[in-house]
Amino acid sequence: MPRRPEHVASRPTWRCAACDIAWPCSPAKLRLLGEYRNDRAALLIYLATLQVEAAEQLATLDHDVPPARLAERFLGWARARG
Repeated sequence: MPRRPEHVASRPTWRCAACDIAWPCSPAKLRLLGEYRNDRAALLIYLATLQVEAAEQLATLDHDVPPARLAERFLGWARARG
């Protein structure tokens, strides 16, 4: 049986390799929250690093995404609630 692709970013487009929507997709978010459940600060640092990489790569593809949209896409969902 062929293996299904994982929900990881396909660079340089930053779309999900499995579902082809903007990464991080919902399954990727759930996986990341599980992996970093005891260290939210580390998750945010990791995502901020990926956000910078995505901004650079998307700019070279003429897919210039406003920084505020990338911040929400990469970090907004991962901030602690409350």
